Amino acid sequence: SLILKRMKRRHSRDDAIALCERLRAARPEISFGADIIAGFPTETQTQFEQSLSIIDVIDIAWLHVFPYSPKLGTPAAKMPAVDGAVIKVRAAQLRAAGERARLRHFSRRSGARDIALIEKPGFGRLADFTPVNIDRVADAQKGRQMQAGQLRGVSLTGYGDDAMTGVLT
Repeated sequence: SLILKRMKRRHSRDDAIALCERLRAARPEISFGADIIAGFPTETQTQFEQSLSIIDVIDIAWLHVFPYSPKLGTPAAKMPAVDGAVIKVRAAQLRAAGERARLRHFSRRSGARDIALIEKPGFGRLADFTPVNIDRVADAQKGRQMQAGQLRGVSLTGYGDDAMTGVLT
């Protein structure tokens, strides 16, 4: 797209979609994350809608959204700016779409068993970066303990806004 070219990116939207399709075909359990800028100079409503739609097209689970802010001396700082209020609205729309995508990801994983890397007692991450709050009370009652750095089996029992919930298996 024109915005990617103006950002000096060497890939297109179609390239990103095709890569994700190839990776998902090879590893169906894969999850994707992305950084998306809202309101890069000259971004039209149509271009913004393409950014918004790629979240669902690729099925991005982990989204980092930030509003464009100019840096002095960069080519983008000399381009026609998008109105600040528009940028704020677009960033909010992207964040909301990212939250819906993350909850879809959690919903698909709920009820599964997996392996978590324990980062600290009561918290771990799955191989696809999914955060898991581990029920320490239930595990203590069963005599299970966890330490940072361990790989432990976990049963994913549900989810909240920001993480899955689970118990050690």
